[in-house]
Amino acid sequence: MSDPIKHECGLAFIRLRKPLRYYHEKYGNVLYGLNKLYLLMEKQHNRGQDGAGIATVKLNMPEGSPFLYRLRSIDNQAIADIFSKVSSQIAEVKRYHADIGDHPEHMKGHIDALGELMLGHLRYGTQGRNAEELCHPYIKCHTKPVRNLALAGNFNLVNKDELFALVNSPRSSTAGESDLAAMLDVIYHFLVLADEANPECVDMAKVLRSAVAYFDGGYTFGGLVGNGCGFVVRDPHGIRPAYYYSDDEFIVAASERPAIRTVFNVGENHVKELMPGNALITQNDGSFSVEEIIKPLERKACSFERIYFSRGSDEKIYNERKALGHSLSEKVLKAVDYNLKDTIFSFIPNTAETAFYGMVQGAEDYLNQIKIKRIMSWGKDYDEGKLAELVNRRIRIEKIAIKDVKLRTFITEDKSRNEMVQHVYDITYGTVRKGVDTLVVIDDSIVRGTTLRESIIRMLGRLQPKRIIVVSSAPQIRYPDCYGIDMSRMKEFVAFRAAEALLKESGKTCLMNSVFDCCKELQRNNKLHTVNLVKEIYKPFTADEISLEIAKLVTPENFEIPVEVIYQTVEGLHKCCPTNTGDWYFTGDYPTPGGNRVVNQAFMNYMQGKNERSY
Repeated sequence: MSDPIKHECGLAFIRLRKPLRYYHEKYGNVLYGLNKLYLLMEKQHNRGQDGAGIATVKLNMPEGSPFLYRLRSIDNQAIADIFSKVSSQIAEVKRYHADIGDHPEHMKGHIDALGELMLGHLRYGTQGRNAEELCHPYIKCHTKPVRNLALAGNFNLVNKDELFALVNSPRSSTAGESDLAAMLDVIYHFLVLADEANPECVDMAKVLRSAVAYFDGGYTFGGLVGNGCGFVVRDPHGIRPAYYYSDDEFIVAASERPAIRTVFNVGENHVKELMPGNALITQNDGSFSVEEIIKPLERKACSFERIYFSRGSDEKIYNERKALGHSLSEKVLKAVDYNLKDTIFSFIPNTAETAFYGMVQGAEDYLNQIKIKRIMSWGKDYDEGKLAELVNRRIRIEKIAIKDVKLRTFITEDKSRNEMVQHVYDITYGTVRKGVDTLVVIDDSIVRGTTLRESIIRMLGRLQPKRIIVVSSAPQIRYPDCYGIDMSRMKEFVAFRAAEALLKESGKTCLMNSVFDCCKELQRNNKLHTVNLVKEIYKPFTADEISLEIAKLVTPENFEIPVEVIYQTVEGLHKCCPTNTGDWYFTGDYPTPGGNRVVNQAFMNYMQGKNERSY
């Protein structure tokens, strides 16, 4: 993705089903489970670079001994920082107790992070700043084990104010204002009520059913309770991903299937999807169940997981990304007038590479059809040279763009910063015939268009191609997301700016004011959640008309090389990614009422000149 956006967090949950001595005797290491947590987090590192955190619950500890532990970090290498601190404590303990590694229960008492229940989290922040206090897990502590709770998740809730009001919760810090704090307070509220009603046996499924009924958003969250229970819960639309695996040694859950497969070396069919509205609940005796917590609704799993967020090492995701590129090949061939001799295909690093393979395969399929028809038309009128010339024709592919991952932009003054941004990408010189070759580059999505205009297109222009065609494997991003991705300001979307420009060109700017007035009326009547009024802004124009205007907006000033933008269609997206149908950022069809409220509020903020998040 050329325009970086804050996006998905990652979750890792492990419950050891055997005593620590078992892992020491079988694997020669009492830290075996903790090592698995580290690997499970590292294999999802793509899901969080802002910070990380872990929490551990120790079972059957002597009265008065600590049993809940948490460690968080916002270091540049947060996962490594956390586990290096754990390692340092282990080394310190071994200095004074050299043989403690042979005594698992003693080691458990000395090593804070060593326990039977483990929760890991990778943070992509949607709060305005990055701080250790904002890293998950959040915790609630009490003298009674059952009233100790650690919580972490991959989510955004759009009704956190209502949740705080529900339990009359005070908010005294930035962390206390977050949606995780609201979620924690509500779950804890019902946990305490359950403990008061039946101290001998708290029903976690009942606690979760009571709490989750109030949540509006997309979520997968996990928790540890001091009494030895654990859980992972997925929202009723299945917006956020969750997978789990169990055997006689482990119960595991994570945000991505391949992470579990790699860390535990198991086949695809052994890792199951936690279905929408369900919870994986582990008990203090090591048993577990999967239970319906809230009635499942229409599946709206986030399509961006398939386009961009999740690691492409999952074979289904890999094939879907290839299919996204392949489905665009016909549009691209038409755009270059089927002139493959003078067309070079490339991609914008690094996540668009798989879609690039699919796009090139589509072009190769077309070229092979041409070869067959040409050969058939010759009959017997050919020689070795003629045949070799045709057979050796290839799609021209080059690695044109190179991202300089070491380059950082420290200058904040606009003109100087724009000059620096141009050099985030570099090019491979000598790959393009000046004024002859059309350059086709694919990106997985185009959000703001800023990096295209200020860096990529300027950089490609140095090669002096005849034309530049930018292809997006995702459809036009038109609306805010409020279920995980931090895209909540209308001005961030180049598609919205294009629609506004078209309204001005066609003398229809009154439509903007009309929609604004309707939004205010809904707000006065407390009905802002009932309908997405921003759809009206796009209705006067076709997708192709908006794409043409986007091409103008991403073309640098005084840039003489023609630029064209080709987008995936929503229909093409669903055909390629049939299981992840969540498409509200493209269509405006939000799965919960909170989404309508967010998009209407975002539009009102834009019209009022407010540069703030809409939820």
